[in-house]
Amino acid sequence: MLILIIFTVINLITFTVYYFDKNAAINNRQRIPESTLLALGFLGGWPAALLSQQIFRHKTRKIKFQCLFWLTVLANVLFIYWLIETNFIKV
Repeated sequence: MLILIIFTVINLITFTVYYFDKNAAINNRQRIPESTLLALGFLGGWPAALLSQQIFRHKTRKIKFQCLFWLTVLANVLFIYWLIETNFIKV
């Protein structure tokens, strides 16, 4: 149950951060570093990142960012798989 709560919180944070970054881009304000966006995805927020990229049309054309994003998704999924296989997380 704790894992589900953490997963939900990180995804809500990720969605909000993408919203603020898109808003900053539109209004020519200081942006959130791409490394922060990618780190949030790696920490489990990638579903919200993917959703917000589509909803806000944000970071969808930046090929380098998209490549790095999908690498963080892969890394996160492999890490979760490893946690399950080592019985750290019981499913």
